[in-house]
Amino acid sequence: MSDMIRVTLPDGSAREVARGTTPAEIAAAIGPGLAKAALAAKIDGELRDIMRPLEEDTNLALVTSRDEADALELARHDYAHVLAEAVQTLFPGTQITFGPATSDGFYYDFAPTAEHGPFRDEELPLIEEEMRRIIAADKPLRREVWDRDALIARWKKDGETFKAEWAAELPAGEEISVYWSGDDWMDMCRGPHLASTGKLDPAAFKLTRVSGAYWRGDQKNAQLSRIYGTGWLNRKQLAEHLVRLEEAAKRDHRRLGQEMDLFHLQQEAHGSVFWHPNGFVVWRELEAYMRRAIDAAGYREVKTPQVMDARQWEQSGHWGKYRENMFVIPDEVPNTEDEGPIVSDDAEWMALKPMNCPAHVLIFRQGMKSYRDLPLRLYENGCCHRNEPHGALHGLMRVRQFTQDDAHIFCREDQIVEEVRNFCALADRIYKDFGFTYAIKLALRPEKRFGSDAMWDKSEDELRNAVIEAGLATEQYGWEELPGEGAFYAPKLEWHLTDAIGRTWQVGTIQSDRVLPDRLDASYIGEDGERHRPVMLHRAIFGSYERFIGILIEHFAGRFPTWLAPVQAVVATIVSDADDYAKAATARLVAAGIRTESDLRNEKINYKVREHSLAKVPHLLVVGKREAEEGTVAIRTLGQDGQRIMPLAEAIAMLKVEATPPDLKVR
Repeated sequence: MSDMIRVTLPDGSAREVARGTTPAEIAAAIGPGLAKAALAAKIDGELRDIMRPLEEDTNLALVTSRDEADALELARHDYAHVLAEAVQTLFPGTQITFGPATSDGFYYDFAPTAEHGPFRDEELPLIEEEMRRIIAADKPLRREVWDRDALIARWKKDGETFKAEWAAELPAGEEISVYWSGDDWMDMCRGPHLASTGKLDPAAFKLTRVSGAYWRGDQKNAQLSRIYGTGWLNRKQLAEHLVRLEEAAKRDHRRLGQEMDLFHLQQEAHGSVFWHPNGFVVWRELEAYMRRAIDAAGYREVKTPQVMDARQWEQSGHWGKYRENMFVIPDEVPNTEDEGPIVSDDAEWMALKPMNCPAHVLIFRQGMKSYRDLPLRLYENGCCHRNEPHGALHGLMRVRQFTQDDAHIFCREDQIVEEVRNFCALADRIYKDFGFTYAIKLALRPEKRFGSDAMWDKSEDELRNAVIEAGLATEQYGWEELPGEGAFYAPKLEWHLTDAIGRTWQVGTIQSDRVLPDRLDASYIGEDGERHRPVMLHRAIFGSYERFIGILIEHFAGRFPTWLAPVQAVVATIVSDADDYAKAATARLVAAGIRTESDLRNEKINYKVREHSLAKVPHLLVVGKREAEEGTVAIRTLGQDGQRIMPLAEAIAMLKVEATPPDLKVR
């Protein structure tokens, strides 16, 4: 074996270096500036430690802070390890488990000692100071490979039972990498890491909160303390993120939902929403808007059962792939006696539907279908249930009961690209009506899937070609392909919306499915007189009404556009002499189709203005004695200074325009 290897750089140039040379040494040979800036290396596209020796010919790219995505992932991974080291330094006896990087930071799960108990938010500043001390010490982060059995023995000796359990489940004889921080602390990790703790900016991270967690995410296991943090490359990035967090807190849909009297959640119905009258107005407006959109696009609305026999879910494949997230129901009368089990061992099983697709196939199968009947577009505002863990529930964003704007398009092979292209146009129009920009991504085949490679090749190409023909496979639309992120039965296009403060939300989707029609024996008679399988396009635009409303609340900070606002106008009096005029004005506004209330309370007008502003009412029409005499109103618009005086008829005409849904306006 030669002692020299060939390293090819991104510009195409190549260097002959000694086997065992590190990327850091190559960076230093290129120049001192690069040596200082280089954080890690990409070896044939794989992110690796900059101090890890090269052993064979390779393509090498050096990662700097300009490669922000890679640099952030490295930094956040290292912040998590520094957090774990700091906690064990400050609180001896604490066991470590795992701590990954996240989309905006990191967390680490700990098993505190019984004497200490769960960690508290008040302890975070102390932990931050210890983290900064570790960073300032510029401790080398050194990789070692251990034999599995030797590492298990080491973890047991150190009292790290969780780490020992995890290591014991790795394949026998497998070599496992660990990383040392200096010579006095280590953790089991695949890496990669920065060269030393000093590569982190001590002013670019902040610990944010403590929460409970379960070992391996299972509530039957030991409860842990999870410490969250946010980590960045420099102080400026952290400051910008904290401003975003502050703005996000102001927009939190759970707080605004309570202030605006839209909805509430409570333990008696975990993960299910109690919609109040104001909130259900928003729901109904969205539902009416979507119905107009799907009617115009040639969909036919259906309604399917909430509960179906488990055998149906077995046939569809969901019972095997998704059963842990399904609510199952015994198909028998429960025992009403005080003694004995409520349900017998002989009970047949049914399940609340977690999705609508199998039921739509059953509708398609009713009666013979011809190729002339296709495409058949079936739409349902379908209520579904998924058995999410209690700890994963989050306001409207993650619930157990939800309603999808769900549809399935049954079509021929030659119709797929056109149907997907039409859906892209429909989704584009709808998202723009709500003021969203979006990125579109193609999620490709996962490792575990149904169907042949040839089928997946065809399905992926069809979705890709539809987006290309729609002109959306461009940098402007954030076009990207996501390997391994498709559903187990189909690839899918995903729409990622960007809200008013720059956050992204994955909402809409369309999936090209050849698996379910085959498993559930859906067919049509082709032009050749033979039976053929339709292709089934699963699609949604809102995703679910619950989550989409939550996103809208935060996007608009509760200040819905007038057409969506639960109360579009309030007529408020300055003096009681104007009460009769206020009542008459309210009646005229209501007759014009504007959701209007009157406020005749004996309160000062500034109090009324403040109260209705907090309730996010778009327009406040203030009337006093002069307005009553002149037939005018003083309009105060939410978010604007001052007021406008105008005749009542003119105000009604203006509000009618604002209260018109965007799809009903002349475009």
